[in-house]
Amino acid sequence: MSNDPTAEEVVETASDAAEGFVLSRYKQSDVRDLDVTATFEDGTLEVDVYLNVDDDAAEQVAEDAALAARTAVDNLFEDA
Repeated sequence: MSNDPTAEEVVETASDAAEGFVLSRYKQSDVRDLDVTATFEDGTLEVDVYLNVDDDAAEQVAEDAALAARTAVDNLFEDA
């Protein structure tokens, strides 16, 4: 399918979605560290989110951010 997004577009969409999700849950000043790693190779998306905040729910928020990234990429392909 020639209309499929590029790997760069997929990675950028995933990263933006994950970061946006985290920042929708926490003020930027509360986030000590946020690292989103997204790769897209051979049609497979991998997203890892590392989040350092003073909150017991941080691990769940990081997992939800990765899920938001995958959903955003799914939507990107559906709209292509």
